[in-house]
Amino acid sequence: MSRYRRNYVPGASYFFTVNLAWRNDRLLIDQIDLLRGAFARVTQDWPVTCDAMVVLPDHLHAVWTLPVGDSNYSERWRLLKYYFTRDLGQRRPRSDSKIAKRECGIWQRRFWEHTLRDEADYAAHVRYCWSNPVKHGLVKRAVDWPYSSIHRDIRAGHVDPEWAGVLEDGTFGER
Repeated sequence: MSRYRRNYVPGASYFFTVNLAWRNDRLLIDQIDLLRGAFARVTQDWPVTCDAMVVLPDHLHAVWTLPVGDSNYSERWRLLKYYFTRDLGQRRPRSDSKIAKRECGIWQRRFWEHTLRDEADYAAHVRYCWSNPVKHGLVKRAVDWPYSSIHRDIRAGHVDPEWAGVLEDGTFGER
């Protein structure tokens, strides 16, 4: 049996997918203020540049760049999940393994990460974050989804406000 090994590169940029344990839940958008508070608390002690983020009802995607010399994104995600769960004050149905590990059943135990290889890979994953609500059929245009860093990037002039989230080749930025 092969074991997955995370790629820890100090100061690198990464793309992440983090899921709730129950897919079809609306917890992340229903409790967006708790999620924002958890993120703010984590980044006070564990700084990160949040290049892009989108929060959907049951999962989120993010592109983060870690500080030079720092590769500990796992601790950041552990703390974010912990603070959110603690502040939520709820438990959800749990498997025996979640009970044994004293987990509350809110999050999937793991998350997915991808180390971004170059500027094209970085740009594709930022666009993927912005376009994900369109891909999931939640909105027609990326700008119509309120829980996205696209709004910050529009204000900064990095993206056209009319960008819909679908590329000319019909994809959402996947390769």
